[in-house]
Amino acid sequence: MRTSRLEAFSDGVLAIIITIMVLELKVPEGHTFADLRHSTGKGLLSYVLSFVYVGIYWNNHHHMFQLARRVTGGMLWANLALLFCLSLLPFTTGWMDESDYAHFPVVLFGINLLIAAVAYFVLQLVVIRAHGPDSALRRAIGADLKGKISPVFYLVGILSAWFVDPHGDLGVIIAAACYILVALIWVVPDRRIDRVVAEFGSPD
Repeated sequence: MRTSRLEAFSDGVLAIIITIMVLELKVPEGHTFADLRHSTGKGLLSYVLSFVYVGIYWNNHHHMFQLARRVTGGMLWANLALLFCLSLLPFTTGWMDESDYAHFPVVLFGINLLIAAVAYFVLQLVVIRAHGPDSALRRAIGADLKGKISPVFYLVGILSAWFVDPHGDLGVIIAAACYILVALIWVVPDRRIDRVVAEFGSPD
């Protein structure tokens, strides 16, 4: 099986996820900036963060399969697991917003991000195993520092929202800062795969 069908299906699912999230935004009842801030302010910020995360996964997913020659059954299931984790983002984002960033919804949002990161890591391993330890993807990933440090920040955020200042906002603020920091780390363009494609060429 070629990678194009898997990529097309994944692109469609991610597009639907983004659409569902934006439909959750409340339209302001008034016509002023104050009405927007009151009705949609936090929800819009939550949507932007989740949109960035979906965009990050879409971008890295595209780069990963740019170096893949074929798709195996294991890769299909690993990809579905990743899409399942990402499909939960509209729910966890919406609950976090509706609860006004209460502790447990913020924890659940962090868990959602964590399991999505784990699912992506598993998919990456399955793709590498299918193409061999000397594959172009293995060379491109290298030490994968960003991939290793991201779950640490997710865990810090989850534990902070759960245990730090349980009756105040400090733990939630720390958690939000951790989630935003990871997004910023990944938003910075990663040239590893681009360099490998330029050097060795795409399998296609």
